[in-house]
Amino acid sequence: MAIEITDSNFEEVVMKSDKPVLVDFWAEWCGPCRMVGPIVEELAKDYEGKAVIGKIDVDSNPNVTMQFGVRNIPTILFFKNGQVVDKQVGAAPKNILAKKIDTQLV
Repeated sequence: MAIEITDSNFEEVVMKSDKPVLVDFWAEWCGPCRMVGPIVEELAKDYEGKAVIGKIDVDSNPNVTMQFGVRNIPTILFFKNGQVVDKQVGAAPKNILAKKIDTQLV
């Protein structure tokens, strides 16, 4: 299951991770976010132990959302060693997101 990321645990979960991290910025009211949600959950199962897969609710966590300039959702940011290394804005199929994670695993 995808990890729930918040303003308070972001530093620990994402920035200090020794694995690649996918962060899905989403909101309950966002239609495309509801399409991406199940894909993110599948990726969390597929990459368990290899990558950190998490979701952050933009309405409840404005600090991290503003820190990374997220204006459109869904936005998925890919982190490695505490740095944003890739980005996907808008809904995307599972294979595209998986390829972006795979790139960070090498």
